[in-house]
Amino acid sequence: MVERDIALSKATECHLHIAHISTANAVEAVRTAKAAGVRVTAEACPHHFMLTEETVREQGALAKMNPPLRRNADVQAVRDGLQDGTIDAIATDHAPHAAYEKQWGLSKAPFGIVGLETALGLSLRLVERGLLSLESMIEKLTSAPARLLGLSCGTLAAGAQADVVLIDPRMEWTVDPERFRSKGRNSPFAGWRLRGAVVRTLVGGVTVFQRTKDE
Repeated sequence: MVERDIALSKATECHLHIAHISTANAVEAVRTAKAAGVRVTAEACPHHFMLTEETVREQGALAKMNPPLRRNADVQAVRDGLQDGTIDAIATDHAPHAAYEKQWGLSKAPFGIVGLETALGLSLRLVERGLLSLESMIEKLTSAPARLLGLSCGTLAAGAQADVVLIDPRMEWTVDPERFRSKGRNSPFAGWRLRGAVVRTLVGGVTVFQRTKDE
């Protein structure tokens, strides 16, 4: 399907954006298309560059995604795509669900996880492993998505809208879904020890989130 859409993009000279890219073949298709001058961009989610299909066997519906989690080779391909610029942005695919919905079993439970609360810490894993610089990781979460959508935001330039996230890249914390700000608790990352946390968020210059000392 990615190859088909790339062919349509080339034929029509329209911009194509691939959401939630997750397979090695899809990453290679985008890489080849970009080299040929096709107007194609792509994004990846933390769960697709941090987890494999083995997580589904371990956690069942908590790890039920759309697209699904893939093999280790696919995870590595997504990481390589982020590193070499084939994949332009990181997205959360934030999809909270009620606890009882995820208890319906793998076949009936809805797709998705709470992605927003762990996006920074998981993305910083790529920095810790030397796959991305801190600047590149921040760009893929902020200015790159804005640029793809043609929005005049995601920047700290003079005169830009004061939507600002302050982070502490060294703060260590343990993922506890019961402490999420989201009403959803469906995360396969419970118990993970992450480094990097948001300490303050401003929207239009107004503080809308401030991390407390006990968080």
